Amino acid sequence: MAISVSLKEINKVLEFYPKDKRHSLAILQDLQRKFGFVPREAFPAVSAYLGIKLSVLYSMATFFRAISLKPRGKHFIRVCDGTACHIRGTPVLLDTLKRTLGIEPGETTSDGLFTLETVNCLGACAIAPVMVVDDKYHSRVKPDEIETILKTYQGKKHG
Repeated sequence: MAISVSLKEINKVLEFYPKDKRHSLAILQDLQRKFGFVPREAFPAVSAYLGIKLSVLYSMATFFRAISLKPRGKHFIRVCDGTACHIRGTPVLLDTLKRTLGIEPGETTSDGLFTLETVNCLGACAIAPVMVVDDKYHSRVKPDEIETILKTYQGKKHG
C-alpha cells in the first residue's frame, strides 16, 4: 500500500497556518486527516516552516496515538480494552476481529480497507464492550455481530 505524497500537497496544508510553533500539533492533525497518516516527507517541511527541531515533531507525533506515521485503512477500528469492556467481552471480540480481518492490532488489511487498534478507554463504560469504526460507536458488541458491522463499511468511503 505505497502512497505517494508530494511536497506541493504538504505545503497546501502548511500555508493555511501562520509560521508559529503553537500550530505544530494542528498541522500534524491536518496532515493526518488529508493523507490518513503523517508522511515522512512532511516532517522536514513542517520543521523548516515552523522553525522546530525534527526531534520535537517526531516526539509529538509518536506521543499522540491519534497521529500515525504509517498509512491507515480507509476505515479505522478502535476496540476499547478498558476494565469494563475487558470484563464484558473485549478479548473474545478482539479475537473475532483479528480472525475475520486477518490482522493484529496496529495493522491494516492488505486491501487497505481496515486498520485495527486497541485503546485503553473510550469513556463509554456503560455500553461496554465498545468498538468505534471511524467515528461511529458500536455498543454492547457481540462477536456474532462483527461480520455484519464490517459489511456496512465495505464499499463506503471514509467518514
